[in-house]
Amino acid sequence: MSTTINLQTDAVVQSVSKEVSISSKQVKSVIDLIEAGNTVPFIARYRKEQTGALDEVQIRKILDAWNYLMNLNSRKEEVVRLIDEQGKLTDELLIQIKKATKLQQVEDLYRPYKQKRRTRATVAKEKGLNSLAEWILTFPKESVEKEALRYVSAEKEIQTEEEAIKGALDIIAEVISDNASYRQWIRHVTFKEGTIETAVKDKEKDEKNVYEMYYEYEEATQRVVPHRVLAMNRAEKEGVLKVSINAPVDKILSYIHKQVIKNPYSSVTAIVKEAIEDAYKRLIAPAIEREIRKELTERAETRAIHIFSENLRKLLLQPPLKGKVVLGVDPAYRTGCKLAVVDETGKVLKIDVIYPHPPVNKVAAAKQKMQEILDQFSIEMVAIGNGTASRETEQFIADLLKEQSRSIFYLIVNEAGASVYSASDIAREEFPNFQVEERSAVSIGRRLQDPLAELVKIDPKSVGVGQYQHDVSQKQLNDSLTFVVETVVNQVGVNVNTASVSLLQYVAGLNKTVAQNIIKYRDEHGKFSNRKQLKSIPRLGAKTYEQCIGFLRIVDGDEPLDQTSIHPESYSEVNRLLAKLQLDKTALGTEVLNSAIKTISIPELSKELGVGELTLTDITEALVKPGRDPRDELPKPLLRKDILQLEDLSKGLQLEGTVRNVVDFGAFVDIGVKQDGLVHISKLTTQYVKHPLDVISVGDLVTVWVEDVDVQKGRVALTMISPDKES
Repeated sequence: MSTTINLQTDAVVQSVSKEVSISSKQVKSVIDLIEAGNTVPFIARYRKEQTGALDEVQIRKILDAWNYLMNLNSRKEEVVRLIDEQGKLTDELLIQIKKATKLQQVEDLYRPYKQKRRTRATVAKEKGLNSLAEWILTFPKESVEKEALRYVSAEKEIQTEEEAIKGALDIIAEVISDNASYRQWIRHVTFKEGTIETAVKDKEKDEKNVYEMYYEYEEATQRVVPHRVLAMNRAEKEGVLKVSINAPVDKILSYIHKQVIKNPYSSVTAIVKEAIEDAYKRLIAPAIEREIRKELTERAETRAIHIFSENLRKLLLQPPLKGKVVLGVDPAYRTGCKLAVVDETGKVLKIDVIYPHPPVNKVAAAKQKMQEILDQFSIEMVAIGNGTASRETEQFIADLLKEQSRSIFYLIVNEAGASVYSASDIAREEFPNFQVEERSAVSIGRRLQDPLAELVKIDPKSVGVGQYQHDVSQKQLNDSLTFVVETVVNQVGVNVNTASVSLLQYVAGLNKTVAQNIIKYRDEHGKFSNRKQLKSIPRLGAKTYEQCIGFLRIVDGDEPLDQTSIHPESYSEVNRLLAKLQLDKTALGTEVLNSAIKTISIPELSKELGVGELTLTDITEALVKPGRDPRDELPKPLLRKDILQLEDLSKGLQLEGTVRNVVDFGAFVDIGVKQDGLVHISKLTTQYVKHPLDVISVGDLVTVWVEDVDVQKGRVALTMISPDKES
């Protein structure tokens, strides 16, 4: 009998194709490209012909499905080997294992053959009671007590027939528990018809009544939403709640009876029913509850990580305020507000401190110093961190800006993670002579100028756009967030002459060591003047060069094409295209070139140049907009000149705001008061909304109306549905 499980590559490709709803041809191309050492960003950008223009997310889905199936295949091989070594592998079992599509199914099939710790059943088997168990399961008419007498033995420590029967029933209970088809049916019914229930365990551990709604709570297991699962898990971990799954027990026992009891009139039927109940309550139910809780948690984690990833992507893609001299302010009371003047390139021009708040209260001196800085550096924007003393600092700055003869705006910047960055090795290397708070002020100012370049220096978990991020698998979270950062960095592109190590290390094919070598080369030799120079960077070999070079830009270099997203592998075709248009590379980005491009036929030129249509389309777009930054096409941040207090709000007041965070139950919007307001999912639109992410994203500028204000608790309820539509 062949015990080989190996799936053919074609079969795996077909399975992946079905799982992710992408053609098998595209799946095969992606796998081939990955196995040839290519990165996801490179494949998405420069191998569109092979993949049919799949984006990074689609490619990642293919890889995840592929890896799952390969792991499944590997586990099947292992299970078959282990069962075969016991001499218990049958043709039927081998077919069942081969057909399994989930790891759980494989584990269910392996359960009866798994080396168990010493159980009541194994003890009974050691006493020779397996034969009695088998006899009982034939459902005879004869007396079970009479048959059990044969097994009474002082040597085997079986003193009475009752002990023999009890041991046999333990064996039967384990046989029932180990049945894979029973377990799959029970798991399915428990999930579909069961409920999840929570009860308070220790109220004193919930000082702020965070989990009050769960003190006595019950909901259908299949309908419980992810954020509630994570909240229950956290409360259980903190010892506040007891969480349990309630199954339709009568229905389940009735099902097992039908499967196991072959003769309802047998003398053993009553005791087999006892074994069935024992099997379910002692062995099956606790395991099924663990498995369902695990599945609910995994689903909830997947959703939470997805939300965090989407929020992070939008945050990183916030449009930069280019060409502005910015004053970054890190607010504080006793230690003073740290100031950092940052020029258009992010270079720090001045560091200072003012004390406009208690207990120091040097308001006049603070005002004078601020005025001098505004005038000396022609400040155009003030970025204020949203931490301690933020609103008092905002009031101070707003009052000062009203007195200016020219327009100067300010913006409250979410400083989540700024303190993490300020105390990090990266910050110490960058500003060895600055205090922690001074580094924070620089970071706050730079976040306004180029959010991406600054935020990549911070652990993604610390940027303040997650939900239950500490309650999910940290490995999966890190993998997902790293993927998001890599995707965004490569979509935007990186100026190799200004980028930090933090930014460069996310470029396709590069790592921290190579990024440091690029910076070292730049420091020793000056700015790069063309992409070819990167070939001489230590540890940047031919494959790495191929993967990274299209994402690295050189502005004002020897080769005009180096400032574009065009890969050097296509330069000769670009030169032929320009020659055909009777233009040279100095025409990049001009109206002349733009007009000429409009006259060409992509399909015809594709054949003539031997370049795929998708690649040629990308090339022409890059020629028309050589320095294109996808972030420039997004709406700019909402700038402010005046402050709003919580007390100024009233029901029905219309405001403009910026979405700061999206969660399962709605979105938090910055409307210019101390506390972000919550737009509940039911208040996002008049249409049904499955999830807030379907209609709103971090960074969106939205019009909202005040629904309710609780000044005492500092809470604001908002709606995005116009009052006239609601009525």
